[in-house]
Amino acid sequence: MATQPTDRFDSLPDDLLRTGAHRAAPKRGGGWIAFAWAALATGVLVAAGLFGLAVVRGTVDLPLAAPSMTGGPAPKPTSTSTSTSTSTSTPSPTIQAKINPALPITVLNGTTTKGLATAAGNDLVKQGWTGASAQIGSRANAATSNVTKTMVYYGAAANEAAARAMVLSLKVGEIRLSQTYPGTPITVVLGSDYVPPAG
Repeated sequence: MATQPTDRFDSLPDDLLRTGAHRAAPKRGGGWIAFAWAALATGVLVAAGLFGLAVVRGTVDLPLAAPSMTGGPAPKPTSTSTSTSTSTSTPSPTIQAKINPALPITVLNGTTTKGLATAAGNDLVKQGWTGASAQIGSRANAATSNVTKTMVYYGAAANEAAARAMVLSLKVGEIRLSQTYPGTPITVVLGSDYVPPAG
């Protein structure tokens, strides 16, 4: 077997008490802490991704903005006529119906009939609802086109009389106190039961 020649590193001084590298023993559980942080970060990222995907696909509704006053698709209602989880049923009939022409009215077409929101809005203006004009309120297609029952949503109890009068003006529909459309005092979602005015 060959031997290596000696050099200056092979001879150590006699007064050298420490030889080699000395490291402290690793702390117990240090690996688990890093793993726990990594797992937490992964869970947060996965949850945020799933929530973002649900918002993009439309399975989660964020009512952060009102329907556009210039038209276009309106937000999808978060409640239906069969569900009362986010709204209350028709209030007691002690409040008398009264037209309030100053209220801005949003008219949404929830059917496949083209121009239904415009026709209904024009008819409401003729009946004294100046807030239903395209210059004050808005007219657009609803987020869905298979609404069967016309609904009148009002966001504050003070507008219940006007909501009742709106149902009388439309000759169809139900009223519902709800925050489904928070950007407008009264929102009409026309269903297939609405019959547009003749002419």
